[in-house]
Amino acid sequence: MTFTDTLLLAFRNLRQSRLRTSLTTLGVAIGIASLAGMVSLGVGLQEQVVGRLTQSGVFDSITVTSGRANIPGLGGMGRGRAAGRGGQGGQGSTTPTTPAAPLDDAAVARFAALSHVRDAYPTLRIPMSYKYDGRTNAALAAGIPESSRGEGAFQSITHGTFFPDATGASVMLTLEMAQQLNADAPASLVGQTLELSYADSAPNAGGTPEFVAGVQVTRVSLPFTIVGIVERDPAPGASLGLSAIMIPLEQARAINARAIANPQAFLQGAAPQTRRYTGVTVRVNSAANTQDVQDQIKAMGFTAFSLNDALQGAKRAFLLLDILLALVGSIALAVSSLGIVNTMVMSILERTREIGIMKAIGGSDRDVRGIFLVEAATIGLIGGVAGIVLGWGVGRLINIGANIYIERQGGTAGDLFSLPWWLILGAMAFALVVSLVAGSYPARRAARLDPIQALRHE
Repeated sequence: MTFTDTLLLAFRNLRQSRLRTSLTTLGVAIGIASLAGMVSLGVGLQEQVVGRLTQSGVFDSITVTSGRANIPGLGGMGRGRAAGRGGQGGQGSTTPTTPAAPLDDAAVARFAALSHVRDAYPTLRIPMSYKYDGRTNAALAAGIPESSRGEGAFQSITHGTFFPDATGASVMLTLEMAQQLNADAPASLVGQTLELSYADSAPNAGGTPEFVAGVQVTRVSLPFTIVGIVERDPAPGASLGLSAIMIPLEQARAINARAIANPQAFLQGAAPQTRRYTGVTVRVNSAANTQDVQDQIKAMGFTAFSLNDALQGAKRAFLLLDILLALVGSIALAVSSLGIVNTMVMSILERTREIGIMKAIGGSDRDVRGIFLVEAATIGLIGGVAGIVLGWGVGRLINIGANIYIERQGGTAGDLFSLPWWLILGAMAFALVVSLVAGSYPARRAARLDPIQALRHE
């Protein structure tokens, strides 16, 4: 018997039992729809949570601070203090350590030269004061690099636009600060001028001389144009109770090079030192490379921290959730597999004489087994395709209803169900495998029938 003959006989048998075949196929479709729907819910939730966090830039960013490392071959810090007391000489001494690695422009350049690094810039928040509509108040000016355009907090700007260029005298405000300046119409601030001023340590800085606690400083004022208003301050943990303003990073660098970074130390007569940064942000081209770059920075003698471990933990949690949802969804498919077994067994009972005639005229056990396996595989494939379509349709309906509720509660709508190509192919393959496994027992039973006994069957 050829393979074509096997297919024709199998399809003929399925057509003769249309109702039973349709109901069995519907059971497989419901099982696949349950499985695909459960897994697509887990995938959709993962994309919504992990995907948005990844797009925010927190997982591909590394915060670098100056570190201090022990000299190789010596003990840890703080050990080896003088042990002798009461006139006895001590045997130990404080363990020498290497000087802290300077976090300056040279270090920033070294970070930027590392592989997989797309940007490295100092974390600048400069104490300044702003003047608008006759009111003056203190604030922190955060330096924002050009690479932040369209990322993180700047993915959607509430009013206005991002900085038109990297060096212009433009400023963006947080929505909180904009509401402080104009509570009724914060959007009207876009295009207006905000005067920013800082204390310059140079006596001939070209500003207004001032005396603070008997020490002369120069107050330098600069006009900035408000170009945009964002929802929140993009700098992590930097509100400090003050409303933040944002200026281009190059402007912040220039001001930071002249401004009094530590007013209290300056007033106490501390000599100005070479400018160093308290922190540097290193951004990699992919969150998968964060740990590798972080290790390289630590090898340079700096302290580096990222949220990459939290990202991996979140991915593992969603992987476990996907497995759990898949197990729950497989219950319906397991029940439907019993329907396939029932259908095939009933088909054997109805076609016992036919099977006997087939074997009497030369049909082999393999031919009989192949017919029943093709029937089971056909039910599985048709049920798998119908289940994918059914699962997708039900998921869309639930997604629409859920988004309506979320938006009414003030949330952001999103795709709660995601059906990637690998899930479609996997669900269809799983349906085929389950159908073949369910049909294997009836197929073996049919193949083992004694042709003489089958011909005597009424």
